[in-house]
Amino acid sequence: MKKVLVAYDGTEGADRALKTTIDLAKAFHAEVGVVSVIPVHPGRITVDPWDDRPVHEEQLRQARTILAEAGIEARLIEPAGPPAVVIEDEAEKGGYDTIVVGSRGLNALNRVLEGSVSEHVATHAKATVVIAR
Repeated sequence: MKKVLVAYDGTEGADRALKTTIDLAKAFHAEVGVVSVIPVHPGRITVDPWDDRPVHEEQLRQARTILAEAGIEARLIEPAGPPAVVIEDEAEKGGYDTIVVGSRGLNALNRVLEGSVSEHVATHAKATVVIAR
């Protein structure tokens, strides 16, 4: 484990993922990247008005502060697109061997209706995936 990419969006699941990343980075002396994806949806309104760039910039600042307090310097990444696919792509482009994502604890129906980013990343990414619960 040399490079860890953590997906962060300020939710409880993302906070758990960040804590897990801190533990992994310290244990393996790994580099850390933090990705906060601005969702883009197909259709007439491609960007969700609740998911704008300033919100994600703040989430990245928040993650950087938490990591810095733990003595970890991180690379911040703020792409746009479908979150699960973008997380996988960023991990591959950046040479990350581990991806850490949080789980929202969706039930089966909500996973079908809403889609689970963590489930998609776990089944499609080329890197090792850790789901923080």
